[in-house]
Amino acid sequence: PYTTLFRSATALVVGSIVGVGIFNLPSALAPYGPITLVSMGLTTVGAIALAWLFASLARRMPAPGGPYAYARAAFGNRLGFANAWSYWITAWAGNAAIAVGWVLYVEVFINKGQVKIWTILLVLAGLWIPALINLTGIRNTGWFQVATTITKFAALVFMSIVGLFYIKSANFSPFNVSGHGAISAVGSGMAIALFSYLGLEVASVAAAKVRDPDRNVPLATMLGTLASAVVYMLSLVAVFGIVSNHVLQKSTAPFSTAVNAMFGGTLWGNVMAVVVIISGIGALNGWTMITAEMPRAAAQDGVFPQRFERLNRRGAPAWGIIFSTALASIAMIINYLGSNGVTVFTTLVLMTGITAAIPYGFSALAQIRWRIADKKKMETPRFIRDMIVAVLAVVFSAFFIYYSRDTGHSLWVYWAPFLLTAGAFVIGIPVYRSQRHRMTAPGAVRPYR
Repeated sequence: PYTTLFRSATALVVGSIVGVGIFNLPSALAPYGPITLVSMGLTTVGAIALAWLFASLARRMPAPGGPYAYARAAFGNRLGFANAWSYWITAWAGNAAIAVGWVLYVEVFINKGQVKIWTILLVLAGLWIPALINLTGIRNTGWFQVATTITKFAALVFMSIVGLFYIKSANFSPFNVSGHGAISAVGSGMAIALFSYLGLEVASVAAAKVRDPDRNVPLATMLGTLASAVVYMLSLVAVFGIVSNHVLQKSTAPFSTAVNAMFGGTLWGNVMAVVVIISGIGALNGWTMITAEMPRAAAQDGVFPQRFERLNRRGAPAWGIIFSTALASIAMIINYLGSNGVTVFTTLVLMTGITAAIPYGFSALAQIRWRIADKKKMETPRFIRDMIVAVLAVVFSAFFIYYSRDTGHSLWVYWAPFLLTAGAFVIGIPVYRSQRHRMTAPGAVRPYR
């Protein structure tokens, strides 16, 4: 099969991390206030720890499937299936969230009154156009990913540098507007902020399509995450400093609002909206590939139904692409039935935080298990470093799950992330029962590298 070069693998990481999450994040965090800059800082520490974790695991086990493959190799098929199912939910529900955030910027130009039926149709277009691109094959997907990544990264660099000159210190006060204690506000902010880093592991998921994965997957993972972290922190500080919290809470396109505040008028805010629209399509393009590649890897092991393994004439896993996009469409429509766009975005973000934290945590536990077994073969400083990183990853994963309640809303919306996650897992029970006798035994894990 066609293999992805290092630059394309790095673009896949950056392009999947930098979707629309960061561009909608200021409005999602605004109900808690600028204190969530602390949340973002702590989430960034967790993201870098996770990136280091996946870089290390990819060197040892450059297998397709990423987090699923590590959990299965360490703990067997039952937990392997649970992690595969959880990560697959992350991929298609994350696509739904990206598409919802994307349409908020589309509506800067059309459907400005946010008529719900038209909003839903626009979100569906955002989900299915990347699906059609993916169905044409990996070569087109890689080219599209590089082009959109350059565009979105340039916009964040611009805000990270130029935006800092327009900060007003008064906009950072009051620091906590949540009505809750600082720890609660920071924790809730972290659960939302995690979504903006989802995708740091995608190079390991698509390892089978990366040339020289032993070298390129770890490098792409670390470089992509570090580059994203720098522009994330600087641009978020800029937006919170440029726009008052009162205005941010009402904004559906906060980066456009910030640019308009910097230069006046609406022209440059519209330019920023166009960039975010391109960014969203690029992220949807990359994540649509992941929604098919992860279940394809699981199907090759007998963990998922065999139809996920089949390719179309252009070498694309068509069933995975179509079925995953259909599920994302259903999740999005269900959430729109009783909520507005920003609330739907936050609910889906928190849901994907839960389902991502599960395989992240089990990947870290796999690393701990293997490193303890390796201890006699490795030098003490490296053992300590890897164990600290893995323990941090477990702690952050538990934190993200605990704080994934949608505070400040009705009982249904408050618990919706957990209820939707539970519903998605219930659907997986009959799938597991039908597949459990078809699952192959996990292969041997490489010696310490």
